[in-house]
Amino acid sequence: MKAVRIHEFGDASVLRLEDIERPTPHQDEVLVRVVASAINPIEWKIRSGAMAKAIGRDLPVTLGWDCAGIVEGVGAEVAGFKAGDAVYSYPAFGEGGTHAEFVAIKAAQVALKPKTISFVDAAALPMAGGAAWQCIVAVGDVQPGQRVLILGASGGVGTIAIQLAKTRGAYVIATAASDNLALVSALGADEVLDYRATAFETVAKDIDLLVDLIGGDTQERSWQVLNPGGLLVATATPPSQERAQAAGVRAAFVFTPPRGDVLAELGALVDVMKIRPVIGLELGLAEARRAHELGERGGVTGKIVLHVAAP
Repeated sequence: MKAVRIHEFGDASVLRLEDIERPTPHQDEVLVRVVASAINPIEWKIRSGAMAKAIGRDLPVTLGWDCAGIVEGVGAEVAGFKAGDAVYSYPAFGEGGTHAEFVAIKAAQVALKPKTISFVDAAALPMAGGAAWQCIVAVGDVQPGQRVLILGASGGVGTIAIQLAKTRGAYVIATAASDNLALVSALGADEVLDYRATAFETVAKDIDLLVDLIGGDTQERSWQVLNPGGLLVATATPPSQERAQAAGVRAAFVFTPPRGDVLAELGALVDVMKIRPVIGLELGLAEARRAHELGERGGVTGKIVLHVAAP
């Protein structure tokens, strides 16, 4: 089968499309014929060597931790999936390898694909949707009427976080670049702020949950907008517990575990039209290098998705 692999760490030029052996599923795994696979920022951080330990195994390695496809076969211990099922998944970092024509994934990390969206749209949802779920539902526990501020709302995680927060009855304030304000508004944000024109901390007040998808100085400016006892959840930079305590608020760094049950919950919301993934760019598997270059450069709204095979 064809797969996009790295044999060394470096810039996008280290990505290679090559022929490797098709995987054989273990007893607890599902073999998926990949139709589409999405790109996530963590991939170029792994590829560069900055987060090399995240992959949990030696090089060479096939990249990719988001996919949608069709079940080709199942291991002896797998229940709930059969050959021919349309599925989607975010495999664990120690496994993964979805930038390939086939991938073996633990059944617990797989869910049936939402029926109302394409394989391309479904491939864009797992990791970003899982992170948004952690921020808004599992950790954030958003309640009706709460005020939620999402910093960096036009990316893969932010676009889903807006929609999830609205399904839970929150008042949502979102920051984005000027050319993405219409998008985040259309996704349900009650207020939108151009981060280049307006310092969010001068406008957003009495925030119950702040979702920090940026980190750095942006995170440092965030503490002052939270209500006493409010919560800051971050995905980019682990927040300081000492800083949170001094501000009289709470803080958490969100890790996104690969869970099929969460994907099933997200899929159910998709199929009742509560959430939709946002696709910024579609390319072919052979264009993975270009996808990394464009994603790393920034400016792509939503997710970049690679077409791998026909459904």
